Amino acid sequence: MLSAGLPQGTVPKLERPGPLRERVYEALLELITTRALGPGRHLVESELAGHLGVSRQPVREALQRLNTEGWVDLRPAQGAFVHEPTEEEADQLLSVRTLLEAEAARLAAANSGRAGIEALEELCSQGERAVAADDVDLAVVTNAAFHAKVMELAGNVVLSELAAQVDRRVRWYYTPVARQRGTQSWIEHRALIEAISSRDEQRATEVMRAHTEHTRTTYHQREGH
Repeated sequence: MLSAGLPQGTVPKLERPGPLRERVYEALLELITTRALGPGRHLVESELAGHLGVSRQPVREALQRLNTEGWVDLRPAQGAFVHEPTEEEADQLLSVRTLLEAEAARLAAANSGRAGIEALEELCSQGERAVAADDVDLAVVTNAAFHAKVMELAGNVVLSELAAQVDRRVRWYYTPVARQRGTQSWIEHRALIEAISSRDEQRATEVMRAHTEHTRTTYHQREGH
């Protein structure tokens, strides 16, 4: 049963307002992104519907949308499966992420005030505590929040919109290497904060580029690969 295969507390509640099919889509996407439903997992409509407490129709619609977006593979006569990313797919996405994040870091160094720096420092502290507690899920979420904050401080709306498009997939790729990156990732975040605080655009760009490249390299060298 699907319910037996999900960690306790991973099932999203469908209480937010909006069309049911949208809420089912968001719930399934969150389960995939956090790898509660791992790559290659067979997705049975009836099990998912029962698990989420809905009919099969919104589940079917959500799976079709997730297939269109590349999160799910619909195979004739076999059903739906969580997409298994290729090394090339991961490499291309993480390369694009490096470009976006490096430019965001440069702009953040040019534009950030004291409040922005303090927000980054608080997120960094949260991340360090998550690593110390070996709370991988919290570390992944906090890492995403840290990078989103840098993007916000950059002040470029188009850049932020592009980053938002790749954010969830970046989290998907980051999750299996979060424990390996561990403390080192947050040491790099501290170095980035220092560069942004010093308004050193070149240094901020270099630190962020190296930081995201380390994540990309770790993904390709990940355990169990």
